[in-house]
Parts: sequence; C-alpha cells; structure tokens
Amino acid sequence: MFRTVGLDCARLANLLLLAGLLASCGGGGGGGSSTVASSNLLGPSAQYAQQCDPSNPVAPAANKTSSLGTEKQWIRSYVNEAYLWYNQVPTVDALAASYSGPMSSLNAYNVPTPLDSYFRALKTPQITATGTLVDKFSFAYATADWNALSQSGQSAGYGANVALLATTVPRKAVVAYTDPNTPAALAQPPVTRGAQILALDGVDLVNDNTQAGVAILNKALFPNVNEAHLFTLLDAGSSTTRTVTLTTQIITSTPVQNVKTIPGANSSTVGYMLFNAHLASAEPLLVNGINQLKTAGVSDLVLDLRYNGGGYLYVASQLAYMIAGPSSTTNKIFEKLQYNDKRTADTNSPSSSTPFRNVTCNLNGNACTSSNPLPYLGLNTVYVLTQGGTCSASESIINALRGVGLTVRLIGNTTCGKPYGFTAKDNCGVSYFPIEFKGTNQVGFGDYSDGFSANCSANDDFSKPLGDPSEGQLAAALTLRSTGLCPGGTAIKPQVALEAAKPSPSYILLRNALLENRWLLPQR
Repeated sequence: MFRTVGLDCARLANLLLLAGLLASCGGGGGGGSSTVASSNLLGPSAQYAQQCDPSNPVAPAANKTSSLGTEKQWIRSYVNEAYLWYNQVPTVDALAASYSGPMSSLNAYNVPTPLDSYFRALKTPQITATGTLVDKFSFAYATADWNALSQSGQSAGYGANVALLATTVPRKAVVAYTDPNTPAALAQPPVTRGAQILALDGVDLVNDNTQAGVAILNKALFPNVNEAHLFTLLDAGSSTTRTVTLTTQIITSTPVQNVKTIPGANSSTVGYMLFNAHLASAEPLLVNGINQLKTAGVSDLVLDLRYNGGGYLYVASQLAYMIAGPSSTTNKIFEKLQYNDKRTADTNSPSSSTPFRNVTCNLNGNACTSSNPLPYLGLNTVYVLTQGGTCSASESIINALRGVGLTVRLIGNTTCGKPYGFTAKDNCGVSYFPIEFKGTNQVGFGDYSDGFSANCSANDDFSKPLGDPSEGQLAAALTLRSTGLCPGGTAIKPQVALEAAKPSPSYILLRNALLENRWLLPQR
C-alpha cells in the first residue's frame, strides 16, 4: 500500500529510509492544557467522553465544546480502566510541549499529534524475556479511517504490498504481492510479486542517503490520494529495468487470493489458500474458498498466512472451524480473553470466550446480520506458511487449532508474537486501541509473546509466484507433507517451540498497523 500507516513510530525509528517521517511521530511545541489527574484521582472516562477541543479537525462538530485537556483526561481515565497493564503506566506530565501542540498537526494515522503522543507515552515499559517491549502494538487511529479499512479493507495506495529486505544502504525493497484491480495490477505490464523497486521519481532507493533524496523517497512510498509517482523496477527474472507511473487511489484489498489445488502423492489433492487479512470482507471469500477446496476433495491444506497480521477475531474463529470441522471444535473454546484485575467480570463473562464460530456473520456496522452454517473440511493436520508478519489473529488460529488437538505444522520463520488484543474505543473522532486482553486457547496456553517458531525453516521466495509449488515456502510444506521431514531431510522442530532469543525478522512489511492486530467488534 506504500503508506506511512504501515509502521508505528517505534518501527519507523529503526528505518533509515523513513527518517524524514520521524517528526510526525512526536508532538508539537507550545500551548498548554488543563492538568490531567494522577491515577488515584481519576474519575470515570464517561465523565469526559465526547467533550472535544474546538480545534480538533476530526471531532464531530456538535461535540467541540471543551478542550484538549479534557480529551487527554479521557485518554488517561480510559487507559486506567481498560489497559491490560494499567498499573504499569509511567508518570507523564500532560502539560509537556510534546502533548500540547496544535491539534491541526495530524500524524500518519490522521490523529491530532498531541493526542497520539500522549496516548503512546502511557504504554508500559515492560519487556519480554528476549528484551523486546511487551506492548509494541497499542495505537490510536482516526475513526473514519478505521471504519473504512476494518469493514471494507479500503485505504489509499497503489495496490502493491512491499517488503523491505534491507533498510539501510544498500537498501532492498520488493513487491510481496499485488491486490487485483488496482493501479499496480492494471499497469502495462502489471507490477507483480518479486519486482524490486530501484528508484522513485528518479531518486536511487538503493543508495541515496541525502536528506533531499530521502524526502522524495518518502513522498513516493507514502503518498496522498491521487498522486502520480515514477517507479523504476527490476522485475523478477529480468535483467532489464523498466519505469512505470502509478497514481494512487482508494484501494479495496482482496484478503483471500489464489485458492487452488495441487496434485499430491497417491492421487491425493492438496489445497492452497493465500489469506492476507482478517477483514469483515474476507468472510464470503473464505466461505467460497473452503467450498471450492471441499468440492475438489482436498485431503490437506496449506494455509498461507505469511502476510496476515490479524484483524477480526470472529473471522479467525470462522476459518479455524472451517478447517477443523465440528468433530474437533464443538463446545470448545477458540480463544479465552483475560482482562486486567479490575475487569474480573469481563474475564468471567461468557462473552470473553470466543467459540469456534460455525455460522456466518455478514457484519454490518457493529453487528452480525446472518447465521448461515459454514462449510468445513474436517482436517486433522494443517500446514501454515509463516513469517514475522504473521501476527495476532493469525497466531490465534495456530494456537486455537493446536489447543483442540490438530497438528499445525509451521513452515517459514518465527511469527510476530502477539497474544494480545483490544476493542476500538471512539472519542472525539479518534479510535483508541490500548491492549486490553491476553488470549488463551482451549488448554489455557497463550504465552507466545516472542512468537511461534517454525517447524521447518524456509525463506520467502520472491522469485516465484505465490501458490507456485516450486516457491520456497510452499515447496517446503509439500516436502514435509510427503516425507515427514523438512527440506534437506532434517527433522521437524517440536510443535510448540518458542524462541529463546527471537531472531530479527527477515524483512519488514510496509502495511497498515490495523492489519497487525486482533479486534473484537467495536464498542460505542
């Protein structure tokens, strides 16, 4: 999608390529606001809700009756109520310049910078056993944009989804996949998987380290709508570069792609499905895909989740049911949510247990509107292709299926490690996503904050199309299925293996932060 919303500020700080964007992650200067009370003096968030600063450009006009200080008071109170680690919130001076700048300054998520900066400052400093922050995920997002993306998959971009294989000079950026019917897909010839981006608007992406050059690269990688930019590409398998001009538009992603069958040994049939996001729009595509594979009589499934960062938990539970079927999932828990100790009623509520959903939802606004039976394959084993971008709701599928006794073989690299999630909470035109809960499976397991490691290691093979049986990760899965061993004849690693020291990801996906999370249906 080539948008700044693909990375949060902590990740931006690690990318030299994106250095020109770092200013958007901090706060502005000047200005003042009313003091926000300390945690032991906080009133209920409802007391401050929807009382907005007149200069907040994303707030409803009818609610612009108060001040920035009141909006920050609501944030602090809501965090104190909902945040999983509410008792680890740092002491933050709400009057500091970083949290009191002009509301007209919007960050990459279209959130007024003072609000976003203050919200981020309240995150826990706790780290995991491998030294990474426990909370790498809480964020805020403009409510209108959240609604557009979460329900329809719409965001601005070119339709090509990019992986940064090297973020410092010499940089390397390649197209991981392209959504159909988008500017990238409709170019002549189309921009396809494996194309390396060598230059943008005449600036060398690989080697240019000047401030002016980086600014131009950022402008092209993270554009606004209806902007045209010149790409110099080296297509996979080609020795000749080419240029193409792409103009951004509102992109509707296609979260389920390339459903197909692959001949297996002894006249068996293997199903393959690329699933890239747990959006509401994925549901009918998943149903159609499973029906297609069921009709084809597949005996095994390779589920490609390497680019799937998460989304709606109910969609994950639907897909898990459609893989396993009723014999393994009836009266079983897909995921049990554990909230903070102030919210024991929520933890103990029947609604905190997500079942393996066996009916459709057809989400409209905040509610499901249908309950037709879902098809299912009834498998005992599933092969899942993973990378560092496999996150949150995708990891829930892995954990939940293992929790009810399915054999889930992971082929690729360690997943991102996010057993946490949240519900969108809207205030003054901004949806806030502080981590609220930890998810566990039927047997109570949910300790994978450093990720699930792969049973067979395999690198993402950008030289081959996704779904091609010779593509590195898919080929490794087919080898494991047919021989019981990883490529090269090596034995598989144990089914549940957490990394003692999590390796660095092999690449970074430039994608929307909303697509790296686990969502419940929104609260209003």
